[in-house]
Amino acid sequence: MLRAAGAIQSRRSVASAWPVVGIACAGQFLVVLDISVVNVALPSIRSDLALSGTALQWVVNAYAIAFAGFLLLGGRAGDLYGRKRMFLTGLALFTLASLGGGVAQEGSQLLVARAVQGIGAAVLAPATLTFVTAAVPEGPARARAVATWTAVGAGGGAAGGLVGGVLVDGLSWRWVLLINVPAGAAVFAAAVGRLRESRADDGRRLDLPGALLATAGLATVAYGISQTEAAGWTAPAALGPLFVGLLLLAVFLLAERRRTAPLMPLALFRERSVSSANGAMFVCGAAMYCMWFFMTLYTQNVLDYTPLEAGLALVPSSLAVVVGSKLAPHLMLRAGPRRLAVLGALVAATGFAWQSTMTADGTYVTAIMIPGILMMLGAGLATTPLAALATSGAPPEESCLVCGLINTSQTMGCSLGLAVMSTIATARTHGGTTPEALTEGYASAFRACSVLMLAGALLMAVWLPAKGRSLEITVQGAYRG
Repeated sequence: MLRAAGAIQSRRSVASAWPVVGIACAGQFLVVLDISVVNVALPSIRSDLALSGTALQWVVNAYAIAFAGFLLLGGRAGDLYGRKRMFLTGLALFTLASLGGGVAQEGSQLLVARAVQGIGAAVLAPATLTFVTAAVPEGPARARAVATWTAVGAGGGAAGGLVGGVLVDGLSWRWVLLINVPAGAAVFAAAVGRLRESRADDGRRLDLPGALLATAGLATVAYGISQTEAAGWTAPAALGPLFVGLLLLAVFLLAERRRTAPLMPLALFRERSVSSANGAMFVCGAAMYCMWFFMTLYTQNVLDYTPLEAGLALVPSSLAVVVGSKLAPHLMLRAGPRRLAVLGALVAATGFAWQSTMTADGTYVTAIMIPGILMMLGAGLATTPLAALATSGAPPEESCLVCGLINTSQTMGCSLGLAVMSTIATARTHGGTTPEALTEGYASAFRACSVLMLAGALLMAVWLPAKGRSLEITVQGAYRG
């Protein structure tokens, strides 16, 4: 009798938690969507604001680098000052910056707005997974909730092409940013009434200098990589920023070791699951985001698709990443998180290798759909177990920080990976702008991504730990549920 009553109470608790999960997932969707939604709008943005090719890359990277650089600060702020407060603050900043970017009249205004968007997203994002795990009791329901959060986040990145294509074709490129204003306002209103405040009141302070050092270092390294497109890897214009950026990152790490309340407690990386899963997330991010960037350029610049057609072309791969994320909790029980992550990386590597055979007159099924499905199915299968391993056993007072660290690793991989792959693609074209030359450049980038994913699979096989007890319980519950 008591067990039955407890089960009923547990089901009611889970049912009441799903609106909170929905709000957290909506916030995560907006954050990830804006990493990719501008891709199909890039040709229109370049034409309207007269941007150079390098500046066009920074429309993407200004957001990604600010996002990655301030994620840890956002995670720590949530732990110290309240997750609900930081969720609302970040969402408000993100929404206002979207408005500023949507009405920008010059390239510099757009880049500043994208950077501020990234800062707002960095404050908002870490709290989303914390709300999910705090709202749903440990067991099968939590595993399903985390899988939903993962799938929604992956779907946000995947849906960017379609959403952007619809908005650019139907309205203008400005609406890929302006659409965030009503969407952000709706999520804000729901969050005010539904989310509960929580924090880890340990008296520590924010490490703002650490956040500035990390962001400056990452941005300078990415700038140095982008300079190699025109000047080469040995030119002072490239070596100087690369050296300064790496120096800033080294100073950041040294400073974190000496601080009593560091932005990134390096002791976290002594936990094998944290260090290995975040390393794998970095590698996956470096390859996966390039898929959306180069595929949208390939469809529009080579195959002459409209923005809407380019977005529609990527719908199957968008669905594949969601399917992979939702299947992962069930497959983790049979294969284990390590084996599933390796399998996902190998599936993705196969897709990248297939995509690297693209031609200037490629057909949709073989040049876009099938390799796209393989790349994104692999992404969904790999990232869910990596996220589960990285967060398993995290102490409650570090939960928001650990969640922010996962996003940081993946987004740092995105921004630096894009800079490197763009350089590879540009070097291959030798300045050519014909469909054949562009195709050779894009193909070389996909080939490099395939090699990177193979290296990631090897890294996961060697470094990732077997699942711990808490993760095993969660995975078993997800499968039985």
